[in-house]
Amino acid sequence: MIGTGAISHKHAQAYRNIGYELAVCTDINAEAGKKFADQYGAEFVSTFEEVCRHPEVDYVDVCTFPDFRLQPLEICAQTGKHIQVQKPISTNLETARRMIETARQAGIVLGVVSQHRFDDSSQFLKKAIADGRLGRLIQCDCYVKWYRSPQYYSRPIKGSWAVEGGGALINQAIHQLDILRWMAGPVSELFGYWQLGSLHKIESEDVVNAVVRYRNGATGVIQASTAFWPGYTERTEFHGTKGTAIISGDKLTTWDVEDDSGEPAPVDREVASGASDPMAISLEPFERQFLDFGEAIRAGRPPLISGEEGYHALEIVDAVYRSCRTGEKVAL
Repeated sequence: MIGTGAISHKHAQAYRNIGYELAVCTDINAEAGKKFADQYGAEFVSTFEEVCRHPEVDYVDVCTFPDFRLQPLEICAQTGKHIQVQKPISTNLETARRMIETARQAGIVLGVVSQHRFDDSSQFLKKAIADGRLGRLIQCDCYVKWYRSPQYYSRPIKGSWAVEGGGALINQAIHQLDILRWMAGPVSELFGYWQLGSLHKIESEDVVNAVVRYRNGATGVIQASTAFWPGYTERTEFHGTKGTAIISGDKLTTWDVEDDSGEPAPVDREVASGASDPMAISLEPFERQFLDFGEAIRAGRPPLISGEEGYHALEIVDAVYRSCRTGEKVAL
C-alpha cells in the first residue's frame, strides 16, 4: 500500500476480512506509516519504488492524493505488478490516458476503487434497469449535498486543482457519477455552473450544478457540494417510463414500479453515508471490490472497475469543469 491516510485504514480492514495479506506499505510521513505498518502487520519501507519492486507483492494499492497515480504505475509496469488506485483515477484526462495505455502495454491489471458499484442496491438496480423493469430511462440524477468542516480543508493541498484536481465533484460526487454512467450510459452533453470557495477557503468548487443529456435521450441533474451544513445523505435517482428507483447512501430506499413482478427489491431505510463524516461508510463493498480485483488478476480479465471505467467517470467531471469555466455547453 502506498499512502497510509484515512481511507487506507478502510482498505486494510477490508483486506484483513477477506484474507489478503498486506505485505508492505509506505508513506511520506514515516512516523504515520510505521504506526500503520505495526497496526496491520506489514513491513514499512521508505519509498514507493520499494513497494512497487517488493518480491512479496502481487498488486499495489495506491491511497494517495490524486496527483500521484502515474508515478507508481510506471514502476509497476516495469516490475509486472498489478495496480489499483483510489478514486479518482487521476486529476486530468491526459494522465489517465497515459495510465491506461502504460498498463495495457505492460500487460498489468489497472483498477480504480469506486466501491459503491458493489453495494447490494447498485448490483440489484444495474440488473433491474438492464432487464427493463423501469422501462425506458427518462431522467437520471444525483444529489450530493454534503458538508466538510474547515479542518477538513485546513491543508492548502485540499481542494486544490494541482493535487486534488478540484473540489466536491471530483473528490466526493465522483462515486455517484460513476453509478449514473454505469446504469444510464454515456453522457452526450451537459452545461454547468459552479461556486468556487463559496464557504471554504479553497480554490476549487464547493458547490456545483450541471444539467445533463445522456446518449439514450434521458436528461438529468448533477448537484455536488461540501458546503451544506450539517450534510445530507446523497441520492442517486432513476426515473423510467414504468417507475422510479432511488438509492440513498448505500441503500435502495425507493422502488415505485408499475406492475412489477420481478425479484423483490432490497428496499432498506438504514443507510450509511459520508455526508458529514468521510469515514462513515461500509466495509463490505470494499471487500467485494478487492475480491473482484484479485479474481480479475487470476483470470486475466478486466476488473469491474477498470482504468477505462475510471476514465469515463473523470470524463464527466472534466466536461462539467470545462462548461463552468467557459460558460458554454460541452459535448462529450
